[in-house]
Amino acid sequence: MRSTLKLPVFAAGSLALALGACADKPGGPIPYNVTLAPPDQPRALSLEENYRIAPLDTVTVNVFRQKDLSGDYEVDLTGRISMPLIGSIEAVDLTTAQLDQKVTAAYAKKYLVNPDVAVGVKSSTRRAVTVDGAVKSSGSYPINGPLTLLQAIALSGGASEDANLRRVAVFRTVSGQRQAAAFDLQQIRRGQAVDPPIYAGDIVVVDGSGVKDTQKRILNNIPILSIFRPF
Repeated sequence: MRSTLKLPVFAAGSLALALGACADKPGGPIPYNVTLAPPDQPRALSLEENYRIAPLDTVTVNVFRQKDLSGDYEVDLTGRISMPLIGSIEAVDLTTAQLDQKVTAAYAKKYLVNPDVAVGVKSSTRRAVTVDGAVKSSGSYPINGPLTLLQAIALSGGASEDANLRRVAVFRTVSGQRQAAAFDLQQIRRGQAVDPPIYAGDIVVVDGSGVKDTQKRILNNIPILSIFRPF
């Protein structure tokens, strides 16, 4: 078994994601306008030093002589990848070697004899802010200096027409615990609420009618209390 790709990446905790209904109003179980502490300080690591896969990372899985099974797979917001034949595999917080072992075992159990699998990280979100949901261009954006919530959303081209600006969630790992807070973008724009700082590794999600299927599945399957308090 092999792990591929050598590049500097940064260690941080994994994140879970959920939003409330898409009505144009504040609400939902995420507390509003609370002060999230700064995230855990990243520590420079190479993949050989046990880099841990994070939500929204892209991993490359190569199965020797099995072109249809090989490819690039994005870790979804639940921390899983979906692969041909074996379906959904937990990837978040695993090293590439550990994910290699899981994929190898899954294919060996039913489908392949002595599969030769290699796993690598194609792209990492550790030094970027990820903006998702009802925005014009969702994705991960590298940041090299101070950033606020309004500026982070601007990086994605701004909110889309179906956005609920009164319900914007920020997800962050603090002291190894997953935390979240909600903000009313309309109040921030009017100067009625503070524009909070955003850090590398944060996930910002703007509520709206066009949220992705993955986000909807999280809403339906993860207990609310396990998401919106440290755990």
